[in-house]
Amino acid sequence: MKKYSYKTPLGNITIQEKDNKISAISFCDVEGEMVETPLIKRAYTQLCEYFARKRRVFNLPLLLEGTEFQIKVWTALQKIEYGKTLSYRDIAEVIGSPRASRAVGNANNKNKIAIIIPCHRVIGSNGSLTGYAGGLRVKKFLLNLEKQD
Repeated sequence: MKKYSYKTPLGNITIQEKDNKISAISFCDVEGEMVETPLIKRAYTQLCEYFARKRRVFNLPLLLEGTEFQIKVWTALQKIEYGKTLSYRDIAEVIGSPRASRAVGNANNKNKIAIIIPCHRVIGSNGSLTGYAGGLRVKKFLLNLEKQD
């Protein structure tokens, strides 16, 4: 696995690549040797375009490692349009498991590819912001960034 850290408007993020696919984007520095590959650099470029509000859709090969249910959830998350939000219940219905809101939340929590798989676009049924791996400050930042267009 290769990884490289960059400064962003959200602080440092680390992009990881495995098997020629993006395997993780995290809001922290990851220990170990840093290797910037062309794919990692492409992911960073696309993230910079996103932060500059010049990119709404990412075009990168992703490595989704999880259970069948988690992968269903993460695939559904990628279909949430830029600037839109859905509830955990909405996602559960989209994937054909209408009673699985809590399991959708758990899958959301296990998403390793932040921003590109936009789990920040999932909110509580009552419209409240709920937990986010990068913290609620980061979630608010991302949602506000997308609403500025």
